Amino acid sequence: MSFYTSLSGLQASQTDMNTISHNLANVSTTGFKKSRVEFSDVIASSVSTDPRKMVGSGVVVKATTQQFKEGNLQGTTNALDLAVMGEGFFTVKTTGASDSIAYTRNGAFSVDSSRNVVDGQGSFLMVYPVDGDGNVTATGEDGLTNLQLQQTSGTPEATKDVATSINVSGTSTVKTTKFDRTDTTTYNNSVATRIYDANGNPMTMTSYYVRTKVPDATAGTESTWEVHTYIGDKPLEVGGSTDPVEITFGSTGAITKPLTPIKYDKFIPLSGAAEQQISLNLANSTQLSSAFAVNSKSQDGVAVGQLSGVTVNSEGLIQASFSNGDIVPLGKVALAKFSTPTGLRQIGNSYWSATGLSGSATMGSASADGFGSLMSGQIEGSNVDITEELVNLIAAQRNFQANSKALDTANQVSQTIIQIRN
Repeated sequence: MSFYTSLSGLQASQTDMNTISHNLANVSTTGFKKSRVEFSDVIASSVSTDPRKMVGSGVVVKATTQQFKEGNLQGTTNALDLAVMGEGFFTVKTTGASDSIAYTRNGAFSVDSSRNVVDGQGSFLMVYPVDGDGNVTATGEDGLTNLQLQQTSGTPEATKDVATSINVSGTSTVKTTKFDRTDTTTYNNSVATRIYDANGNPMTMTSYYVRTKVPDATAGTESTWEVHTYIGDKPLEVGGSTDPVEITFGSTGAITKPLTPIKYDKFIPLSGAAEQQISLNLANSTQLSSAFAVNSKSQDGVAVGQLSGVTVNSEGLIQASFSNGDIVPLGKVALAKFSTPTGLRQIGNSYWSATGLSGSATMGSASADGFGSLMSGQIEGSNVDITEELVNLIAAQRNFQANSKALDTANQVSQTIIQIRN
């Protein structure tokens, strides 16, 4: 009997050392949860009703229980690195021969070549769809969808109207040499405006202002300027001519010509986009003694926004920002929780699956219904304490050695009895 009792102790100690070694091996595994071996004694059956005469028969491993204490947070520079502060698991859809739902505390996510948000194994992060205001539009497991970042935002529109309010200096000198936009000595001032073609591609519209005449008080003449307008290096035409448009200012400094927008001829952008036509409105422009200044500048074209960044708030709302200023809600991170998380089955790759012991997943989102909050730019490390595990390993090793000694003693007793019989 003592032989088998000591053998059960050896087996239990071996299981304990295996579990501790597994914990130590995963000390750097993101989102890993350590396990603890729980033992139970075995009492030999006996017809005796006297508890003082009952003898134990060893030990068995009752359970290997996972410990879901939170691990330490580690800061990163990736907004898609997420950590759950409190209760909850990320929900991912695994890829392979058969797609399935798994749960993880490893929130290290990135973007693949198809702009899907995935973890290190290529599994998709599952989210709830949202409307333009960030409100969830579907719930439960049936409402889950994988998160995919859109590359662009907005509908492009070609620029039609450009409005520029400037002040040209009344002390500017008259330019007598022929205008050459590459020679700054041939014009007084210039204003560059970013405009867009029908495909949302940016272009630069530059207007060059040249003073041609100062006012003559005796003759009652006005101050005269000319404006040459280019798209890139191509001059815009008015009535089929590339001649500049004349601008005049009265004695008060207010613009007197043109009082309506300058309507340039249609042109085809260098990008090959559809033909477009542009008007330049100089209303409210002035000529004062102060230095040249651009008081206001606007255009009505719309560019297509390119993805420039992603943010995730504490409630799990994922928003994409674009170069045109658009901020688009993309989804809300779906979290799962279980009535008995220690009943979850470990399936590797920091994944768990639900079992009858754990109960089915209760789905929700961060900071609601008892779920923890999310932190962006953080990942949860392993909850293994190296010092604690090493102490436990020493204790397990001593237990193993003690049971080995008991087994050796039982063997020696058996040998002595056999020798007596001989």
